[in-house]
Amino acid sequence: MKFVDDSQNLRGRLRLIQALVLVLLGVLGVRLYLLQIINGWRYAEIAENQRIRLLPIPAPRGVIFDRNGHLLVDSRPIYSVILSREDTKGIDRASLIKPLSEGLGIDGEILRERFDQVKSQPAFESILIKAGASQTDIAWVDAHQLELPALRVEQTPQRRYPANGMLAHVLGYVQEISPEQLEEPRYKDKHYKPGDIIGQNGLEAVYDDYLRGREGYRKVIVDSRGHIQKEIEVVPPEPGQDLVTTIDLDLQQAAEEQLQKSATKRGVIVAMDPNNGEIMAMASYPTFDPNLFSQRITTKAGRAEYAALLNDPQTPLLNRAIQAKYPPGSTWKIPMAVAGLQQGVITIDKSSLVCGGGIQIGNKFTRCMGNHGTPDLRTAITKSCDGYFYRLGLKMTITGIMAMVDEFDLNRRSGIDLPHESLNYTPSPELKAKMNPRDSEWRDIDTVYSSFGQVYDIVTPITMLRTVAGAGMGGKLYIPHLLKELRPIGQPGEADYRPSRGFQPTDPQRPNPKILPIPEEQHKVVVDGMWGVVNNGGTGASIKMAGFDIAGKTGTAQVVGLGKDSGANKDHSWFVSYAPAYKPEISVIALIENAGFGAAHAAPAVRAIYDVYYKKTRPQQDEPKNSVALRIR
Repeated sequence: MKFVDDSQNLRGRLRLIQALVLVLLGVLGVRLYLLQIINGWRYAEIAENQRIRLLPIPAPRGVIFDRNGHLLVDSRPIYSVILSREDTKGIDRASLIKPLSEGLGIDGEILRERFDQVKSQPAFESILIKAGASQTDIAWVDAHQLELPALRVEQTPQRRYPANGMLAHVLGYVQEISPEQLEEPRYKDKHYKPGDIIGQNGLEAVYDDYLRGREGYRKVIVDSRGHIQKEIEVVPPEPGQDLVTTIDLDLQQAAEEQLQKSATKRGVIVAMDPNNGEIMAMASYPTFDPNLFSQRITTKAGRAEYAALLNDPQTPLLNRAIQAKYPPGSTWKIPMAVAGLQQGVITIDKSSLVCGGGIQIGNKFTRCMGNHGTPDLRTAITKSCDGYFYRLGLKMTITGIMAMVDEFDLNRRSGIDLPHESLNYTPSPELKAKMNPRDSEWRDIDTVYSSFGQVYDIVTPITMLRTVAGAGMGGKLYIPHLLKELRPIGQPGEADYRPSRGFQPTDPQRPNPKILPIPEEQHKVVVDGMWGVVNNGGTGASIKMAGFDIAGKTGTAQVVGLGKDSGANKDHSWFVSYAPAYKPEISVIALIENAGFGAAHAAPAVRAIYDVYYKKTRPQQDEPKNSVALRIR
């Protein structure tokens, strides 16, 4: 057998293996260098983040009080189920929707929305799965810690509002920030994130920056499954500032009760201090439960409840005081009377005009509800003579009426510290051209309509209250507002100091009050007329109070033409007033939708507010008595 020497082949193979080993070692060395030297800091940070977590502690939102210290809104502690996003890396979160939905009773679509919402957010942010977790929910989370270690239960604050929807339109509500809001610059600049609770309406929205506190956190050590092993540090949250409103809870309750038992259960009552613009009551009916948005909106039942509110033809979400607009009817006669005197078309000594039972313009006769002869201005206001104001309007012309509108800011928002205030429609040739482009020419009949609060006059109740209260104050028009004080936090010089703050107009250039040039003698004539409405056999005589003189003006505003004004199209009932007549302390307006005469519906509702106010401010005096009720328009 011939011997074959293959040692050379063996040595070649060994050299190849050695070369491969050296290459592999080189690759491992380079990789190790990249991991330890070049990117070592990054992986060290990741490792540290897996070991140490910062768990946010929500800040308590400021409490809201009425002017006398009665609690209106606070926050109660609840338990919430939270999902840690870091502990779900590499997991398809869509696969969690079914078990979480079934186990915690959550709408799967809501969970899907939450997961989609946080995709663009930092990975360390957590996801709110369920607020207001029950003991059953907490037990379910504990029982599923092995398969769902990313879940945890935390204590969080939840907003609590008055029962029965009281003050809902004033207080507003809080709700989780929406994806659309997160894209808005005003929220981006403040670094809001999904899950943050913000004021969405009412005072909660306007003063959100002050009511919101500053979030704290817990620094904890967790194991590989995300379980907390040790607490390293706690930075407590800073609570938001408490807000004191101008609301008087007793007056508010009286206003709400009057609307609840009104003829149509639709309307608005507002009470204001005419000496400074502080709103003491603001009730709009029907109302809604703001707890829906802070407590139930993320459930199927809550969403169905919200959909029902949106589709309700009675529009309970609408704040009728600042958002609804109505023809003011005869309440419009008060600024007309002031302007007629100011512009010199009538004078104190020569203010009489013919009533005539109405006025004939071309082939159109516009009637008055009576025949008042030739009344002077005082009598025309007291008896609500339409014929008088038709002729006064023609004397002023549309130019004079537009000047009146501008003087009383009737073409501007009142400036109240609530969102979404509507802008009035006020008479002008331009408005008619928009409303009736086929007959755009301004005619005398249009001036007649504009002179007594119909057709081209469509205003918010808050605007009419400010106007008439300003007239009663001799020309001082204060901006209505609901903030009395934001209470301070801390002490001056401290890092967390937040100073006290009172109401400040949104427009710093807008005077508060606006001063109108109403001479004293002209002012007295108008007040005398309004005093007579209640105290001298006028249209509001049924609400006369002995020892507490009310000055007011009834209004009956047509919704449709004569002959059709019944049922759902019945006239709106107005009453606007202040008292005492010659030294006002309080001004009240009421509007009851589609109820009929102002004297029959709105005026008695206002009287109920004055009864409560009188009892509160004059406890040592006998309660005021009614005069003999007169059924006069």
